[in-house]
Amino acid sequence: MASKLGLVGAPVQSGASQAGCLMGPDALRTAGLAIALSELGHQVTDFGNVAPRNVQIPAHCNPAVQGLDDTVGWALALQEMALRAASEIDIPIFLGGDHSLSIGSVPGIASRAAQQNRQQFVLWLDAHPDIHSLHTTTSGHLLGSPVAYFTGQSGFENAYPDLNSSVPAGNICMMGIRSVDESERCALANSDIEVLDMRALDEQGVAQPLRRFLARVAAANGHLHVSLDVDFLEPSIVPAVGTTVPGGASFREAHLIMELLHDSGLVTSLDLVELNPFLDHRGQTATLMVDLCASLFGRTVLDRPTARF
Repeated sequence: MASKLGLVGAPVQSGASQAGCLMGPDALRTAGLAIALSELGHQVTDFGNVAPRNVQIPAHCNPAVQGLDDTVGWALALQEMALRAASEIDIPIFLGGDHSLSIGSVPGIASRAAQQNRQQFVLWLDAHPDIHSLHTTTSGHLLGSPVAYFTGQSGFENAYPDLNSSVPAGNICMMGIRSVDESERCALANSDIEVLDMRALDEQGVAQPLRRFLARVAAANGHLHVSLDVDFLEPSIVPAVGTTVPGGASFREAHLIMELLHDSGLVTSLDLVELNPFLDHRGQTATLMVDLCASLFGRTVLDRPTARF
């Protein structure tokens, strides 16, 4: 079914460890994202790139924290833009930018779900759980904090924006996790987040656990946000990532996830994050991300007829 899709550029790199993610939105556009989605019959609107708010936040007591002013400025702008886009079109697609953009995108679309009296769910496709608070991060890179923040955990007071709508931890499924530090292990152990690390995916495959999660979303008549980090994938097929972690999802596993998401008809918003074109090889990663996005929105190798029983 054709949808009204909106591209929202978020050239944020204040949460990252390396420069380059700010070029991500334009790389995805150059790789033909709008064309690919239009060819599938969707109506595509490009909202352009969001600009961060100019804010000044007092220095945090954790001296490791970096880029706090810029990250909060992006969060404020993206929360507002996410709510607007989700109100105007069917499915906003946030083009990153590092994963700190989810500090803005997820609370914004969760506010839209709350307006419609529906639950917000999140599928987090990433090598990392990103569940640090400002107090627990040792790297200081705030791309590691979105999940802790939008689930309403403490540790962001007087820094990040007050949450209008949080996402219940039990409404989150993480897939592909394989790089977790000790404080994140503790946070996950004390939460209701479903974590499917790479061992779980090796043992179970991707289809069965994803179908279980999608059945929960459908039963709740929920909104589903998908946050796809480039480092979810095996680094050998996506060179344009600054947070390389070996042993990620394969080309076919990633496409199968996208195809199952499309079949479900449940996705209401999407992040494409951590694309660093400065590290790419002739647009290889940007092209793959466009291909995965096209699979999520209906591109198939063959049109499969409905089975008759």
